[in-house]
Amino acid sequence: MKTVEEQLSNYKSVHFNKHNIITHFVGVPLIVWAITVLLSLHTFTIEIGSKTLSYTPSAIFFTIVMLYYLKLHLKLALGMLLYIAINIYLASLVSNMESALWIAIIAFVVGWIIQFIGHIYEKAKPAFLDDIMGLAIGPLFLMAEVYFALGLEKSLATDITPLAREKRRLIERTK
Repeated sequence: MKTVEEQLSNYKSVHFNKHNIITHFVGVPLIVWAITVLLSLHTFTIEIGSKTLSYTPSAIFFTIVMLYYLKLHLKLALGMLLYIAINIYLASLVSNMESALWIAIIAFVVGWIIQFIGHIYEKAKPAFLDDIMGLAIGPLFLMAEVYFALGLEKSLATDITPLAREKRRLIERTK
């Protein structure tokens, strides 16, 4: 498994342009929220003795994602836990609506359009086109950017930026 430094530097290598990063702060949460709504449209129940446990596919999905984030970086994972909890709550406000499917689809499409507009500014293709894990790392990258802006995890920022610049130079040489 790649380290958090490898994952974030790979993602950052195609996310240096400030306009691109701004579009990601809109597009990525829209996409994640839309996926959460889609995965919350159905509830399953399990009978355990006299108790009934209800869950949605989003609960399973985000449990797996959180375990991955915890393995990568504890402090970033804690921020992601807060973000995911808010995300699941906001998705729950819509998931029972009759139009939830369409709202999620529209949010998903709009989120991706915003993402691709950002990559026009960046003049680089999205990270997930070369590494599918970029889809899971995108939200973690944004959390890292928030931490860095708040002056937290300075050593992580110091570690990933030179690696990202080198990866970007390699990308540009192969064009």
